Amino acid sequence: MQLAEQLTAHFGARLQACVVDRDEVSIEVSRDDYLAVCQALRDQEHFQFKQLIDLCGVDYSQYGATEWETEDASSAGFSRGVDGEQPREASWDKPRFAVVVHLLSVTHNQRVRVRVFADEQFPIVASVSELWPVANWFEREAFDMFGILFDGHNDLRRLLTDYGFVGHPFRKDFPLIGNVEIRYDAAQARCVYEPVSIEPRVLVPRVIRHDQRYSAKKA
Repeated sequence: MQLAEQLTAHFGARLQACVVDRDEVSIEVSRDDYLAVCQALRDQEHFQFKQLIDLCGVDYSQYGATEWETEDASSAGFSRGVDGEQPREASWDKPRFAVVVHLLSVTHNQRVRVRVFADEQFPIVASVSELWPVANWFEREAFDMFGILFDGHNDLRRLLTDYGFVGHPFRKDFPLIGNVEIRYDAAQARCVYEPVSIEPRVLVPRVIRHDQRYSAKKA
């Protein structure tokens, strides 16, 4: 694909990966090069990615774990939900967190996906909100949900969770029942936060392999 060749020629060793899959171009860059590469993608004449379509965080902590393979799922759900924790055989050797940016060039009618990884202990990457102001709330959401910090962001507050919320809900080790619960206390005439009182539980997704309703319709 022409775009992939242009990206490789322009950025050279600054691209840690450049992959074309299903006619979509994805590149990976280091945290040190992330901001400079994004600025070049926006400003260079042969790129002109003036629009940021989306920015999100990703938690790869369970990525590649075989117990989630759908081919081995039972009729009652994925094996981890049915049989409990199993030894992992994951081969993921990259950092746990990543920020993924989707860009659009209306001028050249092209799209590109940019991925930058962040360490688990200090998940921090540069903010691109100065390049694309629309990234402001996307980065706040990624911070709120994943705890990823964006260096240079001018207002990195939580966006979707409550004030004083504990943890980051989209992290894969975040408990489904949460850490605290809220209730109205009539004696104090206010809402109070307390540790959760319900028991932790495992949710088992329902797996439908053969649905006769759709088979009948098709016939």
